[in-house]
Amino acid sequence: MILRFSPRRAALLAAAFVFAVSAAPPPPPAAPPPTYADLADLADAADLVVHVAVAKAMPLPPDRATNVAPGHARLYVEGKTRALIAGRAPLGQAVRYLVDVPVDAKGKPSKLKKREFLLFANAVAGVPADLRLVGPTAQFAYDAALAARLRPILAELTAADAAPVVTGVRDALAVPGTLAGESETQVFLATTGGEPVSLTVVRRPRMAPAWGVSYSEIVDQAARPPAPDTLAWYRLACFLPAQLPGGVNLAQDSASRARAAEDYAFVMRELGPCQRTLRAQ
Repeated sequence: MILRFSPRRAALLAAAFVFAVSAAPPPPPAAPPPTYADLADLADAADLVVHVAVAKAMPLPPDRATNVAPGHARLYVEGKTRALIAGRAPLGQAVRYLVDVPVDAKGKPSKLKKREFLLFANAVAGVPADLRLVGPTAQFAYDAALAARLRPILAELTAADAAPVVTGVRDALAVPGTLAGESETQVFLATTGGEPVSLTVVRRPRMAPAWGVSYSEIVDQAARPPAPDTLAWYRLACFLPAQLPGGVNLAQDSASRARAAEDYAFVMRELGPCQRTLRAQ
């Protein structure tokens, strides 16, 4: 049988097709890649960084999945360990964990079965197969390039001379020099383990200010700034306050206090922003 359409009916069908195509929801935008700070946050919080292959993934009943972000579902996942990228805890070949994943327009969660992922997790005491992700963004689709970005961060975190965790500013003092326009500012930082960390800013006439970070009790005027996207940079750029707190400024006269605040602001500008793209852990 041959179907015949009048020009009017053909036009209506064409219009309906165009409307259906235009009315279809656009695909969700691709998530931006994690920044250095994102990866350092996760790696620093995790006992284990694991490459896994998912064998099974099942949604949890709503009454067992509390505090799930809108547009997400919580899955129970079973998988196999492909590789232990880094670890401070025992890990078996089989792993189990919970993860929150986005759902589509019909409320169905992303499919994980037979896919491979990179996990940032902590071990569950006494149960080597059970993992607890360090946050809602601690599972990534496995990618060799991502693993390659991560390895230097893990190496720095586990190095014997790793930059200590900075929690704030302890003291700051600016001292004028013997020549006009000459000064030195020292900023002593607080750390979780009490390790010494200090910033030094030196100004000399007709020269650009120079600054550096020192990790010893003796302040080193030859200290240099940390390279961007290194652990030393991350500890400063991501955890120091944006402005010098007034209560830590030990200078007595107003000019020296202003110079200390100015030099601290100079260091923060030199460090640059700590960029993160992942939602809060």
